Amino acid sequence: MLLAAEEIGFWGAFFLMLIFIPLIMLWVFTLMDIFQRHDLSGWVKALWVIAVLILPLLGMLIYFIVRPTLPEDIAAQEEYMQAREMSEAADVTDKLHKLGELKDKGDITQEEFDKQKAKLLGG
Repeated sequence: MLLAAEEIGFWGAFFLMLIFIPLIMLWVFTLMDIFQRHDLSGWVKALWVIAVLILPLLGMLIYFIVRPTLPEDIAAQEEYMQAREMSEAADVTDKLHKLGELKDKGDITQEEFDKQKAKLLGG
């Protein structure tokens, strides 16, 4: 028996949607991932789809645990890590430049500049 909207109330519906919508999205993304895989044969894809349709939570959990990592996944992860390192390096360079400007203005001493520079460079 489905509950009427009056019986659930606003907060009940809010928390139902807070849980229900992300689960539906995860379910759809799982099915999309299964169909986009090139390393799975048609029968294996069909078995995974049946598992995800019959046992949604358990099927999704098992699929993502046993899902092999593709070379594209590894390449995307390496690209992300390189972009992150470049961002961190640019951040350190920017901070060193600002420290140099503070030293040139006379706002900090040479010793303070050296301490901050060593801290930024990990020394």
